[in-house]
Amino acid sequence: MRKLENSELERKSVADFKEAKKTPIIIILDDIRSLNNIGSVFRTSDAFLIEKIYLCGITAVPPNKEIHKTALGATETVAWEYHNDVLEVISNLKKENVAVFAVEQVENSIFLQDFAIEKNKKYALVFGNEVYGVNQKAIEICDGTIEIPQLGTKHSLNISVSAGILVWDLFQKINY
Repeated sequence: MRKLENSELERKSVADFKEAKKTPIIIILDDIRSLNNIGSVFRTSDAFLIEKIYLCGITAVPPNKEIHKTALGATETVAWEYHNDVLEVISNLKKENVAVFAVEQVENSIFLQDFAIEKNKKYALVFGNEVYGVNQKAIEICDGTIEIPQLGTKHSLNISVSAGILVWDLFQKINY
């Protein structure tokens, strides 16, 4: 085995990325405090050609050097918008026939391994505050909730880790 050189990775240019067919997944970050989490979600979104990120509430927006540290330029490739009100974003996406799911531990949540996608459907995933999770009012207007099963003592994952797990799982279900 030989580690590949950067020149062998066939990376897209910014222009190529913007023109590429996107994975029909939208990320909604609501009241995210950590700039590193925001940057990491941008970077994951770039890796999987995610359609768009909505930044809501107290979530910081680019340009920001702390976001840039982990995003490594992904704020220039992934489309994003800021909206103060997450409920408005969810409502507007649902009007556009986007299936919106909160990522949270709630009654009657769907475990990730049991979550089935519909082909040719667009999905939005709502991730909430690192301490308080997804706002209850947001949960109530979502189409459902997805839960990552956890077996340890914490029953809590870092938001960027949760986003990576969800995006990878949905990416596979959409494409394979």
